[in-house]
Amino acid sequence: MQAPENIMKVWNQFKHFPMETLTKVWYARQNPLKYQRSVTLIKEHYQQYKITGNCFDLTLWLLDELKRNHIEAYAIGHNLFTEKAHIAVIAIDENKHKYLCDLGDQWIQPICVDKNNPLFHSDDCLGFFPGAKIQVHPQEDNVEILYQRPNGKMSKQIFSLHAIDDNVLFEAAEFSQRLIKPRPLLECRQYENEVTHWEFSNFRSFSSSMKGLVEDEKCSSISAWATKIQEKTDYPYEFLLEALTYYKQLATE
Repeated sequence: MQAPENIMKVWNQFKHFPMETLTKVWYARQNPLKYQRSVTLIKEHYQQYKITGNCFDLTLWLLDELKRNHIEAYAIGHNLFTEKAHIAVIAIDENKHKYLCDLGDQWIQPICVDKNNPLFHSDDCLGFFPGAKIQVHPQEDNVEILYQRPNGKMSKQIFSLHAIDDNVLFEAAEFSQRLIKPRPLLECRQYENEVTHWEFSNFRSFSSSMKGLVEDEKCSSISAWATKIQEKTDYPYEFLLEALTYYKQLATE
Protein backbone atom coordinates (compact mmCIF):
# COMPACT_ATOMS: atom_id res chain seq x y z
CA MET A 1 0.00 0.00 0.00
CA GLN A 2 3.05 2.25 0.23
CA ALA A 3 4.07 4.65 -2.52
CA PRO A 4 7.18 3.99 -4.59
CA GLU A 5 10.51 5.60 -3.75
CA ASN A 6 10.28 8.55 -6.15
CA ILE A 7 6.94 9.69 -4.67
CA MET A 8 8.18 9.12 -1.12
CA LYS A 9 11.31 11.16 -1.80
CA VAL A 10 9.16 14.19 -2.63
CA TRP A 11 6.70 13.53 0.21
CA ASN A 12 9.49 13.35 2.77
CA GLN A 13 10.47 16.93 1.99
CA PHE A 14 7.17 17.89 3.67
CA LYS A 15 7.11 15.39 6.55
CA HIS A 16 7.80 18.05 9.21
CA PHE A 17 5.46 20.70 7.75
CA PRO A 18 2.46 21.62 9.92
CA MET A 19 -0.95 22.47 8.51
CA GLU A 20 -2.24 25.68 10.05
CA THR A 21 -4.40 28.77 9.65
CA LEU A 22 -2.02 31.13 11.44
CA THR A 23 -0.20 32.08 8.23
CA LYS A 24 -3.57 32.85 6.65
CA VAL A 25 -4.40 35.66 9.10
CA TRP A 26 -0.81 36.91 9.19
CA TYR A 27 -0.78 37.30 5.40
CA ALA A 28 -4.33 38.67 5.20
CA ARG A 29 -3.33 41.55 7.48
CA GLN A 30 -0.88 42.66 4.78
CA ASN A 31 -3.87 43.42 2.49
CA PRO A 32 -2.62 41.47 -0.53
CA LEU A 33 -4.35 41.67 -3.90
CA LYS A 34 -4.70 37.89 -3.82
CA TYR A 35 -5.00 36.01 -0.55
CA GLN A 36 -3.81 32.70 -1.98
CA ARG A 37 -0.04 32.92 -2.15
CA SER A 38 1.89 31.67 -5.16
CA VAL A 39 4.12 28.65 -4.65
CA THR A 40 7.11 30.96 -5.06
CA LEU A 41 5.88 33.17 -2.21
CA ILE A 42 4.98 30.16 -0.02
CA LYS A 43 8.57 28.97 -0.44
CA GLU A 44 9.96 32.44 0.30
CA HIS A 45 7.94 32.66 3.52
CA TYR A 46 9.14 29.20 4.53
CA GLN A 47 12.77 30.13 3.92
CA GLN A 48 12.35 33.37 5.87
CA TYR A 49 10.08 32.32 8.75
CA LYS A 50 9.78 28.48 8.59
CA ILE A 51 5.98 28.83 8.24
CA THR A 52 3.85 26.72 5.89
CA GLY A 53 0.08 27.28 5.62
CA ASN A 54 -3.25 25.54 5.24
CA CYS A 55 -4.22 22.53 3.10
CA PHE A 56 -4.43 24.65 -0.07
CA ASP A 57 -0.92 26.05 0.46
CA LEU A 58 0.51 22.61 1.17
CA THR A 59 -1.28 20.99 -1.76
CA LEU A 60 -0.17 23.63 -4.26
CA TRP A 61 3.44 23.29 -3.08
CA LEU A 62 3.35 19.48 -3.14
CA LEU A 63 1.84 19.48 -6.64
CA ASP A 64 4.56 21.80 -7.85
CA GLU A 65 7.30 19.67 -6.31
CA LEU A 66 5.90 16.41 -7.73
CA LYS A 67 5.70 17.89 -11.21
CA ARG A 68 9.24 19.26 -10.92
CA ASN A 69 10.27 15.67 -10.29
CA HIS A 70 8.38 14.47 -13.37
CA ILE A 71 5.68 12.70 -11.36
CA GLU A 72 2.15 12.93 -12.71
CA ALA A 73 -0.16 14.45 -10.08
CA TYR A 74 -3.37 16.38 -9.66
CA ALA A 75 -5.51 17.92 -6.91
CA ILE A 76 -8.65 16.31 -5.48
CA GLY A 77 -10.99 17.55 -2.79
CA HIS A 78 -14.43 17.87 -1.29
CA ASN A 79 -16.74 20.58 0.03
CA LEU A 80 -15.00 23.25 -2.03
CA PHE A 81 -16.21 26.83 -1.54
CA THR A 82 -17.39 26.06 1.99
CA GLU A 83 -15.73 26.32 5.40
CA LYS A 84 -15.36 22.52 5.36
CA ALA A 85 -13.29 22.50 2.16
CA HIS A 86 -10.38 20.11 2.04
CA ILE A 87 -7.98 19.21 -0.74
CA ALA A 88 -5.21 16.70 -1.25
CA VAL A 89 -3.15 15.24 -4.09
CA ILE A 90 -3.25 12.12 -6.22
CA ALA A 91 0.23 11.08 -7.36
CA ILE A 92 0.54 8.50 -10.14
CA ASP A 93 3.43 6.06 -10.41
CA GLU A 94 5.09 4.68 -13.53
CA ASN A 95 2.50 1.88 -13.68
CA LYS A 96 -0.37 4.41 -13.57
CA HIS A 97 -1.31 3.40 -10.01
CA LYS A 98 -2.75 6.18 -7.85
CA TYR A 99 -1.70 7.25 -4.34
CA LEU A 100 -3.48 9.63 -1.99
CA CYS A 101 -1.08 12.27 -0.64
CA ASP A 102 -2.79 14.31 2.08
CA LEU A 103 -0.55 16.82 3.83
CA GLY A 104 -3.51 18.86 5.08
CA ASP A 105 -4.70 16.06 7.37
CA GLN A 106 -1.10 15.29 8.36
CA TRP A 107 -0.89 11.74 7.03
CA ILE A 108 2.34 9.95 7.84
CA GLN A 109 2.78 8.82 4.25
CA PRO A 110 0.82 8.41 0.99
CA ILE A 111 -1.41 5.37 0.52
CA CYS A 112 -2.49 3.41 -2.54
CA VAL A 113 -6.09 4.05 -3.61
CA ASP A 114 -5.96 2.00 -6.80
CA LYS A 115 -7.52 -1.46 -6.72
CA ASN A 116 -5.74 -2.31 -9.99
CA ASN A 117 -2.45 -2.32 -8.10
CA PRO A 118 -1.62 -5.98 -7.33
CA LEU A 119 -0.39 -4.94 -3.87
CA PHE A 120 -3.64 -3.15 -2.99
CA HIS A 121 -5.92 -4.45 -0.22
CA SER A 122 -8.79 -3.11 1.89
CA ASP A 123 -7.61 -4.59 5.19
CA ASP A 124 -6.53 -2.48 8.16
CA CYS A 125 -3.37 -0.45 7.54
CA LEU A 126 -1.06 0.89 10.25
CA GLY A 127 1.64 3.51 9.86
CA PHE A 128 -0.20 5.73 7.42
CA PHE A 129 -2.23 8.03 9.68
CA PRO A 130 -1.35 9.09 13.24
CA GLY A 131 -3.45 7.46 15.94
CA ALA A 132 -5.67 5.38 13.69
CA LYS A 133 -5.95 2.25 11.57
CA ILE A 134 -6.92 2.98 7.97
CA GLN A 135 -8.98 1.12 5.41
CA VAL A 136 -9.19 2.20 1.76
CA HIS A 137 -12.28 1.42 -0.32
CA PRO A 138 -12.01 2.65 -3.92
CA GLN A 139 -15.13 2.89 -6.04
CA GLU A 140 -15.58 3.89 -9.65
CA ASP A 141 -15.32 7.65 -9.21
CA ASN A 142 -14.29 8.12 -5.58
CA VAL A 143 -12.43 6.60 -2.67
CA GLU A 144 -13.71 6.10 0.86
CA ILE A 145 -11.17 6.26 3.68
CA LEU A 146 -12.20 4.64 6.98
CA TYR A 147 -10.44 5.64 10.20
CA GLN A 148 -10.61 3.47 13.34
CA ARG A 149 -9.35 5.09 16.55
CA PRO A 150 -7.98 3.13 19.53
CA ASN A 151 -11.29 3.59 21.41
CA GLY A 152 -13.14 1.90 18.54
CA LYS A 153 -14.59 5.13 17.13
CA MET A 154 -15.01 5.01 13.35
CA SER A 155 -15.07 7.94 10.94
CA LYS A 156 -14.79 8.26 7.20
CA GLN A 157 -13.85 10.66 4.45
CA ILE A 158 -14.83 10.42 0.80
CA PHE A 159 -12.77 11.94 -2.01
CA SER A 160 -13.73 12.20 -5.64
CA LEU A 161 -10.90 10.77 -7.73
CA HIS A 162 -11.54 13.28 -10.50
CA ALA A 163 -8.97 16.04 -10.92
CA ILE A 164 -9.99 19.52 -9.86
CA ASP A 165 -9.74 21.92 -12.79
CA ASP A 166 -6.86 24.38 -12.30
CA ASN A 167 -9.12 27.43 -12.49
CA VAL A 168 -11.54 25.92 -9.96
CA LEU A 169 -8.60 24.98 -7.72
CA PHE A 170 -7.29 28.54 -7.57
CA GLU A 171 -10.77 30.01 -7.11
CA ALA A 172 -11.45 27.57 -4.25
CA ALA A 173 -8.05 28.36 -2.73
CA GLU A 174 -8.73 32.10 -2.86
CA PHE A 175 -12.16 31.55 -1.27
CA SER A 176 -10.59 29.49 1.52
CA GLN A 177 -7.85 32.03 2.26
CA ARG A 178 -10.39 34.85 2.50
CA LEU A 179 -12.62 32.82 4.83
CA ILE A 180 -11.13 33.68 8.20
CA LYS A 181 -12.87 32.16 11.20
CA PRO A 182 -12.08 33.34 14.74
CA ARG A 183 -10.71 29.91 15.70
CA PRO A 184 -7.01 29.26 15.11
CA LEU A 185 -5.88 25.79 14.06
CA LEU A 186 -2.51 24.09 13.80
CA GLU A 187 -1.83 20.39 13.29
CA CYS A 188 1.56 18.73 13.15
CA ARG A 189 3.19 15.32 13.31
CA GLN A 190 5.47 14.50 16.22
CA TYR A 191 8.17 11.93 15.61
CA GLU A 192 8.62 9.96 18.82
CA ASN A 193 8.42 6.20 19.41
CA GLU A 194 5.54 6.34 16.97
CA VAL A 195 4.40 9.20 14.75
CA THR A 196 1.74 11.05 16.73
CA HIS A 197 -0.56 13.94 15.86
CA TRP A 198 -0.56 17.16 17.87
CA GLU A 199 -3.36 19.66 17.36
CA PHE A 200 -3.88 23.20 18.60
CA SER A 201 -7.51 24.19 18.07
CA ASN A 202 -9.11 27.37 19.37
CA PHE A 203 -6.77 27.62 22.37
CA ARG A 204 -6.96 23.97 23.35
CA SER A 205 -4.44 21.30 22.42
CA PHE A 206 -4.21 17.53 22.44
CA SER A 207 -2.18 14.61 21.13
CA SER A 208 -3.42 11.52 19.27
CA SER A 209 -1.56 8.22 19.20
CA MET A 210 -2.39 4.53 19.06
CA LYS A 211 -2.84 4.78 22.84
CA GLY A 212 -5.67 7.28 22.38
CA LEU A 213 -6.37 11.00 22.73
CA VAL A 214 -4.73 13.02 25.50
CA GLU A 215 -5.66 16.66 26.10
CA ASP A 216 -2.93 19.03 27.28
CA GLU A 217 -3.22 21.40 30.20
CA LYS A 218 -4.49 24.76 28.96
CA CYS A 219 -2.01 27.63 28.74
CA SER A 220 -2.78 30.73 30.77
CA SER A 221 -1.84 33.38 28.21
CA ILE A 222 -1.25 34.04 24.52
CA SER A 223 2.48 34.24 25.15
CA ALA A 224 2.41 30.81 26.82
CA TRP A 225 0.53 29.38 23.82
CA ALA A 226 3.10 30.94 21.47
CA THR A 227 5.90 29.29 23.44
CA LYS A 228 4.13 25.90 23.42
CA ILE A 229 3.47 26.01 19.67
CA GLN A 230 7.04 27.12 19.01
CA GLU A 231 8.28 24.06 20.91
CA LYS A 232 6.15 21.80 18.68
CA THR A 233 6.85 23.49 15.34
CA ASP A 234 9.94 25.71 15.46
CA TYR A 235 7.79 28.61 14.22
CA PRO A 236 9.12 32.05 15.24
CA TYR A 237 7.77 33.20 18.59
CA GLU A 238 7.01 36.74 17.37
CA PHE A 239 5.08 35.41 14.38
CA LEU A 240 3.01 33.15 16.66
CA LEU A 241 2.34 35.95 19.13
CA GLU A 242 1.16 38.27 16.36
CA ALA A 243 -1.13 35.69 14.73
CA LEU A 244 -2.63 34.47 18.02
CA THR A 245 -3.24 38.03 19.23
CA TYR A 246 -5.11 38.77 16.02
CA TYR A 247 -7.25 35.66 16.50
CA LYS A 248 -8.13 36.80 20.02
CA GLN A 249 -9.20 40.16 18.57
CA LEU A 250 -11.37 38.40 15.98
CA ALA A 251 -13.12 36.43 18.72
CA THR A 252 -14.21 39.63 20.46
CA GLU A 253 -15.47 41.47 17.37
